[in-house]
Amino acid sequence: MNSRPAIAFFSALLAITSVGAADKSAKKPRPKPIVSPTLHDDHSATFRLQACKAQKVEVGGQPFSKRLPLTKGTNNVWSVTSKSIPPGIYEYSFYVDGLQMLDPGNPQIKPMRSPKTSILYIPGGNIFDFRSDIAHGSVHYHGYYSKPIKRFRELQVYTPPGYETGKSAYPLLVLQHGHSDSFATWVAHGKAHWILDNLIADGKAVPMIVIMLDGHPVPESYGDGRSTANTEELRRDLMREALPMIEKLYRVKPGSANRAITGLSMGGLHSLTIGFQERHAFDWLGAFSAAVPTEEDLPTLLTNPKDLNSDYKLIWIAIGKDDFLLKENKRMIALLKEKSIRHEFLLTEGGHSWPIWRDYLARFVPRLFKD
Repeated sequence: MNSRPAIAFFSALLAITSVGAADKSAKKPRPKPIVSPTLHDDHSATFRLQACKAQKVEVGGQPFSKRLPLTKGTNNVWSVTSKSIPPGIYEYSFYVDGLQMLDPGNPQIKPMRSPKTSILYIPGGNIFDFRSDIAHGSVHYHGYYSKPIKRFRELQVYTPPGYETGKSAYPLLVLQHGHSDSFATWVAHGKAHWILDNLIADGKAVPMIVIMLDGHPVPESYGDGRSTANTEELRRDLMREALPMIEKLYRVKPGSANRAITGLSMGGLHSLTIGFQERHAFDWLGAFSAAVPTEEDLPTLLTNPKDLNSDYKLIWIAIGKDDFLLKENKRMIALLKEKSIRHEFLLTEGGHSWPIWRDYLARFVPRLFKD
């Protein structure tokens, strides 16, 4: 049987199909993505959102004193250009007919349990800025099964510049996030890794390893991250699974003198509770705008306070004057004073927000692991 006619037929069919596909593609080009925000030289920003049936679109958040209304343009793309915004890292959202949502044109999203906040980053001489003139560390991801609490868990690890090519061992800091955030928030939004890089490069901080765990081991604790049950599961996971795993995988210096723990808001509650309960595991203890644990969760603090001054090299608590947790923190400070426990209390301007927590981390880290 002669196969040449069949070959010629299928070749012609393929050519027709290809031409048809090309013509179809030419008639309907892929639409250009909506890029938002666009930064300008004067630090203003243009925000855009394609919303076909919307009646009202606004953008609101930390960069603005009030929500900015967007104007509808061609192809149902709404837009607005802000005034000049000072350098910093900001949270913002779109509001479409009252519904808060992420900016779909911006891949920078604040890691949260219910993500609804996008990130606007404007570099400009801050401690959390990326610097091209210095060496940088690395951020590692670990998924693991925690046998003590029988749950799948996630964490991130920061290693300082030179770790991968060196042989030195390093002290370790446990750094915890706040309520509604996740183990990834201190890096993605807090820029903890860049803060560490900058402090180490400037000789202000000892090179260290930092681990960041998910502070909601109990799934239903999303509604109550301050619960004793949630904190206790985190303590068991940290002390019996996560820390042993990190000590096995990374070059970590041994001993409590090389261990620190701190956190913000809910993470501050976790660091205070676990830090005091595991008094022989951590010599360095911090809390940023902390939700304060109950006295029932701090039995050692009440029953045997005398030895605490020899157990801890630093107890460092900081909060802003406008923070809604200020009264709780003052009560905690009063308790420490009553028990004659050495501590440092820093009261600053500001409220319960990320700009203040980045600053606290930059203040706290240089104090660690030094005589």
